Amino acid sequence: MAVISLKHVLVAVALVSSAAQAFPAYGSLAGLSERDFKFAMSTLKPRMPAPAPGPLRFDGPKLAEDKEHPFKPMKMDDLRGPCPGLNTLAAHGYLPRNGVATPAQIIQASMDGFNMENNLARFTTYAAHLLDGNVVTDLLSIGAKTPKTGPDPDTGALVAGLRNHGTFEGDASVTRADAFFGDNFSFNETLFDQFVDFSERFGNGFYNYTVAAELRFHRVQQGIAENPHFSFVGFRHLTAYAEVTFPVNMFIDGRRTGFERLQLDMQTAETFFKDNRFPRGFHRSEKPSGTEGLVEIFSAHPTQPGRNAGAVDTFTVDDSLGDVGSANGFCSIYTGLANVTIPSLYPNPTGVLRRNLITNLQFLFDGLPKQSNCTQIFPFGSM
Repeated sequence: MAVISLKHVLVAVALVSSAAQAFPAYGSLAGLSERDFKFAMSTLKPRMPAPAPGPLRFDGPKLAEDKEHPFKPMKMDDLRGPCPGLNTLAAHGYLPRNGVATPAQIIQASMDGFNMENNLARFTTYAAHLLDGNVVTDLLSIGAKTPKTGPDPDTGALVAGLRNHGTFEGDASVTRADAFFGDNFSFNETLFDQFVDFSERFGNGFYNYTVAAELRFHRVQQGIAENPHFSFVGFRHLTAYAEVTFPVNMFIDGRRTGFERLQLDMQTAETFFKDNRFPRGFHRSEKPSGTEGLVEIFSAHPTQPGRNAGAVDTFTVDDSLGDVGSANGFCSIYTGLANVTIPSLYPNPTGVLRRNLITNLQFLFDGLPKQSNCTQIFPFGSM
C-alpha cells in the first residue's frame, strides 16, 4: 500500500479549496473591485470573442423538437432564468443544456429554434452579454441555480446571469414577478392567470398584439402602484415592449396561415411559459421574425421611461438612457447603453478586458437595425 504523506494531503486540500473558490467562467466581471478583478483574471482563461453567425440559409418553417433536439428535463446543476425562450432552447439542446453558452451559440440557437431575425438576435444577445456575461471568457449564463442574485460571497462574481436584476432583466414581465417581490425568474401562476384573463377579454381566448398592448400597459401600471422601486428606464424600456411581441411572432406554429397566424392559444402559451419546452410537433416561424407589432403595442398606450422614487405611485419620467417612443428610439437606447450603462459597469478596463469590450461593442452596433442610421459610440476607444 502506498504511503500518503501529510504534505500530499495538504496539497490536495489546497487544490480542492482553490477549485471550489475559482471565479466562475460565466460570472460577470462588472463592478468588481480591483482586488476581486485580479483574482478573477488569475483563474480565468481569456478568449477572443467569436464572431456572430449570419442569417440562416434555410429560413422556412422547421420541426423544432426533432431527433437532434429532444426535450430533456433540467439536471440539478443546470442554469435557467427568466426568459422562457432561452430556457426552451436549453431544454432541447439548441443551447448547451447546462444553460451556459457563448453569444454566438445563443444567436445561432435563437435562429435555429425560433427563426429569430439575425439583427435582433445579435443586438439583444450582445446587449445581454455586455451587461450580464463574462466578456473575458466569452460566456453568458441564461440564469442561475438558486434564487440568489448579487455577488458570490467567495469570489465577488455576479453569478445570476440573466437573472441579475436591473441590467438586462427588468420589471413588468407578464409571467415573472418584479425582483422587489423576491423571485424574478420562476413562472408565476397568478400572472399567467392574468395573461389568460386578458386574452379572454381582448383576444377571444387568444393572445395577440391587441392583448399584448393592454397587458403591457396594465403590468406597468401594476408596477407603479405596487412596487416602490419599480424601474422602467433605458434598455428595459425597449425590452419590455419587445418581449410582449415574441409570443405572437415566435410561439405560434409556423405552418399556420391567415387569422390563426397571429393568434396564440393558451395551451401553447403555457407549454412555453411554464414548461419551457416546444409543444409536440411545433414548427418554428415561417420567416425570420423580429419585433413586428412593437410600434402598434407602444402606440396603444404610450408610456415614457421612468421609475418610482422609493414609494408606490411616485413614477417620475427619466429618458436619460433612451426612449423607445422617441423619433430615434433604437438609437437612443443604444446610446444609453454605450455611453452610460456599460462604461459605468467597467469604469477603467485595460488589457484583454478592454479588447473584448471593444469587440463586443462593435458586435452590438452591428446588430442595430440597418435603417436606424445610429452614430457609433466608442466608450473605450477603438482597436
